[in-house]
Amino acid sequence: MTAADLIRLLKQHGYEHVRSKGSHQIFKNRTTGKMTVVPLHRGDLPKGTLLAILRQTGLDKLDQ
Repeated sequence: MTAADLIRLLKQHGYEHVRSKGSHQIFKNRTTGKMTVVPLHRGDLPKGTLLAILRQTGLDKLDQ
């Protein structure tokens, strides 16, 4: 999954872009207040990074 795909998924689940710093974007959920950082690099995100972001946001429990 690319960073763009992940950002699209986060936005579908109520996350909005709060700020950027370098090649990283910070997103916050409007209802839960959870925050996560998405690195903007070429190609697919490393598996561990993707799984950590999904776990932080609670999206790892969703059936996709």
